[in-house]
Amino acid sequence: MSEQKQPPQHQDKQPGDEYAMHPAPEYIRASYRGSDKLKDKVALITGGDSGIGRAVAVHFAREGADSVIVHLEEDEDAEETKRLVEAEGRRCLVLKGDVAQPVFCREVIQKTLDEYGKLNVLINNAAEQYDWDDITDIPDDQLLRTFQTNIFSHFYMIKAALPHLGEGDTIIETSSINAFKGNDTLIDYTATKGAIQGLMRSMAMSLMERGIRVNAVAPGPVWTPLIPASMSEEKVESFGGQVPMKRAGQPSEMGPAYVYLASEDSSYMSGQTLHLNGGVILNT
Repeated sequence: MSEQKQPPQHQDKQPGDEYAMHPAPEYIRASYRGSDKLKDKVALITGGDSGIGRAVAVHFAREGADSVIVHLEEDEDAEETKRLVEAEGRRCLVLKGDVAQPVFCREVIQKTLDEYGKLNVLINNAAEQYDWDDITDIPDDQLLRTFQTNIFSHFYMIKAALPHLGEGDTIIETSSINAFKGNDTLIDYTATKGAIQGLMRSMAMSLMERGIRVNAVAPGPVWTPLIPASMSEEKVESFGGQVPMKRAGQPSEMGPAYVYLASEDSSYMSGQTLHLNGGVILNT
């Protein structure tokens, strides 16, 4: 299997812009056929403007779901995702703000209910990451920010959404391969992804009797805007080459896993993690 590389590139701010990436990430395969697995469900996706979040929104739309996508400031990407969802014949509400703020998270849930009258799937996907060679170099304010975005927001969203979720509804957490194997330079990011695993398992147990399932997807290296926005040009060029498949994954290869976890197909599954990582065997 030949190694596939991306052209060197870098973006100066996070979480990054998908429209500026080359090549553009693939968000859904032309061969993907929907079958109403999520007919008339409503899904809320943080970080839904691009990358994995965009892939999830479009896959869900093809399966019959309406979406709410939450983004920080990537207006052009968010509008494109909305267009793609609407092209599938479904509705898409775009909400702009900072999921690190609990007040905003509560507003998101209320606006979702105002728009659709219900919520069936909560996907905590928004994240940021910073590359550091030494833990002593990590600034205190950046450490706090990483945790606020990557794990505190999950608590805020779940707390606000839970009164409106019922039997058959689902919560899906975006974790990471790094939670299971560690990462020598994405130190604080990896710590938050480990925390996500603990939260997911605890909530799965807590909500079992209510019939609300909680699971996670742990991607390996995936070609999303976060990569050029957080890594050097040299690291971007070789990104994904470390896994057995010798390439970065595409968001289109992640989307169907979220469909599975949100649908009845996974009705006997809670507290579990799907590992889509290019062939890395973790034995977890």
